[in-house]
Amino acid sequence: MGIMTLVSCIIYNPKPEQCAIVYTKIKEVREGTSFDIVLDDTNGDSFYINRGLEQELNLDALKRSVLNKTVRLHLPKFWIGSSEHIAQIEVNNDTLFTEFQ
Repeated sequence: MGIMTLVSCIIYNPKPEQCAIVYTKIKEVREGTSFDIVLDDTNGDSFYINRGLEQELNLDALKRSVLNKTVRLHLPKFWIGSSEHIAQIEVNNDTLFTEFQ
């Protein structure tokens, strides 16, 4: 049962219709583990771009784009709720990052 739960939570090729949309204000952008980029919001929640630094995202440019701004996050949904994994991030209708193909 535990293995099936873990397998069902693997994010592979997310689709927009499989995501929850969250609007939140970003207070911090930082490097996480395994080249992830972590975004902390004003509510105390954290979200991450998986291996964002390996995907040629620039941490300083991202900070300039999102700090103290409300962003639109697309977070893959699971049967147990939504993920903290960012599949797409938008600011003012501009897409800064996407995994959608």
